[in-house]
Amino acid sequence: MDTEKIIQLLKKEMVVAMGCTEPAAAALAGSKAAELLGCAPERVTAYASRDMMKNAMSVGIPNCEERGLLTAVCLGIYSQAEKKDLSILSSVSEEQRQKAAALVAVSHLELAEKVPPVYVRVVAEGGGHTASCTVSREHDRFTELVRDGEVIFKEDPDKAENCEEDTDAAASMSLQDVLDFAATVDKKQVAFVLESARTNRELARYSVEHDYGLKVARTVLSDVPETPTTLGEAMTHAAAYAAAGSDARMSGCPRPVVINSGSGNQGITCTVPVLILAEYLGTPEDKLLEALCISELVGLLITARKDRLSALCGAFTAAMGAGCGMVHLMGGGIQEMNLVIRTMVGNLAGIVCDGAKTSCALKIYSSVQAAALAVRMAFQGEAPGRESGIIGADAMESIDNLMSISHKGMVDTDKVILSIMLDKQI
Repeated sequence: MDTEKIIQLLKKEMVVAMGCTEPAAAALAGSKAAELLGCAPERVTAYASRDMMKNAMSVGIPNCEERGLLTAVCLGIYSQAEKKDLSILSSVSEEQRQKAAALVAVSHLELAEKVPPVYVRVVAEGGGHTASCTVSREHDRFTELVRDGEVIFKEDPDKAENCEEDTDAAASMSLQDVLDFAATVDKKQVAFVLESARTNRELARYSVEHDYGLKVARTVLSDVPETPTTLGEAMTHAAAYAAAGSDARMSGCPRPVVINSGSGNQGITCTVPVLILAEYLGTPEDKLLEALCISELVGLLITARKDRLSALCGAFTAAMGAGCGMVHLMGGGIQEMNLVIRTMVGNLAGIVCDGAKTSCALKIYSSVQAAALAVRMAFQGEAPGRESGIIGADAMESIDNLMSISHKGMVDTDKVILSIMLDKQI
């Protein structure tokens, strides 16, 4: 990929969202279906992929006590938001909540089989008419709009191929490609990356001040100096604040987050630890920007290989990006980054995604701390070797081995996870 294409990839992937992106995507689909219907729906049926159902089931929705994908769909139907994007749930009125609850009571959610991991189709009925909207492959991507059986819009196959080309291009990037981009790009062209990191850091700070979710940061920071005095303390702050950002998001905090690969938790994990460590080190802004670009792009290239939603925890893969960003801040290069990723794969390869919920903050804390350990080991020249389990000779081989497990070995795991979660709803 050339420099301009990578910049465009970053801009496309690093967008602002409010709350968890799966409920937001469902709300977008509901809003568009109601708009096509042209009247108040009498009932809706939502068809969602396994991973969409899993990620929307337990997570908090901003400004709302109710949870679940169907609730998000119905909130979207009655949304008065001016901008219909992934911030659609940033403002929810009491009237909207009441109308949504009444519609949920007469509506249905069904599992869609053989669809992309990111998939929700909302069918709205009312006034003798039917309308549907499908969001798929990306959280804010409308791929089909239908009213009374007439296809109003269906994504052009060429456009769909362009989307796949973006994914393929991200997946084809190597670690060296990422480093070359960070070293040569005009920093003014990627200034938005630093602003995104600051947005996520503000969310983390807000969370610490207001004790959201499991309050992971409050527990961790209770016996650590408020201002880090050692590298170890700085890395503990980095992990704690990343967890705090997730604690807020998963609890429905109505404040913005900048995402990575369609995920706010991954966006937080790729940015907040790097920013906090840079503050401790007194890193110049240009080098910080390089480190953030490295972190974001490593996160993107791994997710492009594994799918946006899967049975493999995204916080873990995003933390590999953060680890590479930390290496850059500390003066290391591709050799240390290879060691970091090998150590991360050897340490946390089995961490599963059981949906978006408050315990994501725990996984983020553990993943960032694992990255911090891997970084410190890397500067000592240490990492597990290729003879150890699924670890490859370098970062990319290790990632490819991990992706084989995700694609070939964890499909049934994903089904079992959802089955357990659905059983708890009965």
